[in-house]
Amino acid sequence: MSVRTATPDDVTAINRIARAAWETDYPDILTRETVEDGVSDWYSPEQIELELVESQTLLLVSERDESVVGFAHATWHEADREGYILRLYVHPDHRRAGIGQALLERTCEDLFERDIERINAMVLSANEPGAEFYERFGFEFADENDTEIGGERYPESRYVLADESRV
Repeated sequence: MSVRTATPDDVTAINRIARAAWETDYPDILTRETVEDGVSDWYSPEQIELELVESQTLLLVSERDESVVGFAHATWHEADREGYILRLYVHPDHRRAGIGQALLERTCEDLFERDIERINAMVLSANEPGAEFYERFGFEFADENDTEIGGERYPESRYVLADESRV
């Protein structure tokens, strides 16, 4: 397994992974239409290609057997020295194999190398395994706000890691 910076060739795989993760993680929360709308909004080829060229965006993918099986999307603000892990997904068929951990470690490493003091990780509040994942690596619950998916509002939790030695 390897983690590398995403390229335009990874756009289709990122879209596929996001769709599979949302369908698996939120069957009682998000309708099929909401998943389709959200994936189209957040992970459309055009949106991902824009993210690939943003100067303060980090988009990583994890490969296993020459196939992309996970991705992490983060950004940062130099002025407030904060990083934001917006999304970290592993395809459901490849979970529990250390892929999420490798993506998280690399993302945090890259952010801390940019002189970031604190990393915020976002996860829908209904995603208990996602929350447990971040807590396992030293992130602490900070607060909850709403995010919009497919025109609907959903609670989203923010977890914070302030000490780079904890990941």
